[in-house]
Amino acid sequence: MFQQIVQYFESISPILAAFYATVFTWFLTALGASAVFFFKNMSRVALDGMLGFTGGVMVAASFWSLLAPAIEMSGGDGFQKVIPAAIGFLLGALFIFGLDKLLPHMHINFKESEGKKTPWQRTTLLVLAITMHNIPEGLAVGVLFGGVAAGIPEASIPAAVVLAIGIGIQNFPEGIAVSMPLKRMGMSSPKSFFYGQASALVEPVAGVAGALAVNFFTPMLPYALAFAAGAMIFVVVEEVIPETQQDKNTDIATMGFIVGFIIMMTLDVALG
Repeated sequence: MFQQIVQYFESISPILAAFYATVFTWFLTALGASAVFFFKNMSRVALDGMLGFTGGVMVAASFWSLLAPAIEMSGGDGFQKVIPAAIGFLLGALFIFGLDKLLPHMHINFKESEGKKTPWQRTTLLVLAITMHNIPEGLAVGVLFGGVAAGIPEASIPAAVVLAIGIGIQNFPEGIAVSMPLKRMGMSSPKSFFYGQASALVEPVAGVAGALAVNFFTPMLPYALAFAAGAMIFVVVEEVIPETQQDKNTDIATMGFIVGFIIMMTLDVALG
């Protein structure tokens, strides 16, 4: 099955492949968000476990799918070889840091908003928070496909497909983590689903943008891969992990993180 998927993506334009792959990651977010039609509520323990899982996948993907290839494809030796990855990683983290300070958003616990003060509703702020998570995820998938389009040997269709699968897997619980709190606030199931899936619509946009950018500016690929990794790690450290520590479910969240990391690492090494 995996080989058939890879063969199909190899038969189409890498830019179109990036679009299809990120539509797939959006679809799994929507699938997770559809839980509001089947469950009246979900415990905070389950949500924290799923968020921990999401963090584990993102950290593993950041290294195995992004940072390691970025370093491998950089020229030179020693410090010279790692500089593009270091610069890209820093810029990615600073990018999300800037969005975090400028863009109004609220976390799942609904205790406080961040970014600029705004009269926007709490539901909008929550969706914006998860949308910020999804920008680097879509970008990461797109950048890898863009590397394929540019003919970079270290960028391959199997690796890009594995990354899309991993991002999609962690998007499923992320969709639940957005839609269920909205329903708990009193929002109807259809509206909760709509906002939950909408948080991932940015992924196809970011994916295609990343693929096009790398295709036109091939030398930036190591920087772009590390940029996506830095953005994802910032999200995990600043947003995802602290969120799982709010309600004393640290053990569940930590084990979720470990499981997510192992699954993504296994997928990347075995298939990518």
